[in-house]
Amino acid sequence: MQIEKFNVLGVAVSAMNLDIATQAVLDACATRTKGYVCVTGVHGITEAQSDAGFRAILNGAFLNTCDGMPLVWEGRRAVGSWVDRVYGPDLMLRIMEATRDGKCTHFFYGGAPGVADALKAAMESRFPGVRVVGTYCPPFRPLNADEETELTATLVEKKPDLFWVGLSTPKQERFMSAYLPKLETTVMFGVGAAFDFHTGRMSEAPRWMMRCGLQWLHRLCSDPKRLWRRYGIIVPTYLFRIFLQRTGLRKYPL
Repeated sequence: MQIEKFNVLGVAVSAMNLDIATQAVLDACATRTKGYVCVTGVHGITEAQSDAGFRAILNGAFLNTCDGMPLVWEGRRAVGSWVDRVYGPDLMLRIMEATRDGKCTHFFYGGAPGVADALKAAMESRFPGVRVVGTYCPPFRPLNADEETELTATLVEKKPDLFWVGLSTPKQERFMSAYLPKLETTVMFGVGAAFDFHTGRMSEAPRWMMRCGLQWLHRLCSDPKRLWRRYGIIVPTYLFRIFLQRTGLRKYPL
């Protein structure tokens, strides 16, 4: 399946919706085509402006989906009105529903202690037939040599088709880029807080806020001490840069 992409501040974002994303993943699983999926929003795009290595990781993704409405609006402007949001938690649910036949297996990596196990239980209960073959709770630092050996051996044994990473941006994207060649799996997904949302540890924004591009405001109000700096700087910076790109005052080559 050929996926069209569009340029947002030098990052190649996949033009798609949930149906297209799901089919692309199932096709990759069937053909054993390795790749990683970045679910990218304004935060990731902004991080990529000052980090060429991270930008290269996003641009090297099998799919680099629109996580937030600001990117959807750019996609609709550049490609067409059919472009829609492919939000990490929604993508996880759609893929789980599509793999209830057990042909593609899953592995959960990330979250606080016990979260990946709780997510396994939640997905197996919600989607009977889904096969989650393992979980791994990593430390809040890079894996050391022994931990990497343990994870590699687990993946050799379990051989999951789909590997879900519940870290944060840009940590999860760096992990996928580094570990996809090392691990016995086909498609990796960086889905951030999906682990916490689907286990009830965090509440999601109302859908109307998501549709209006205000999910960042909900998250900021939920955790202002941790997120005020991120959103207080990132949102206005992104808006200024996208104005420069739209008006042609600055070029952002891929």
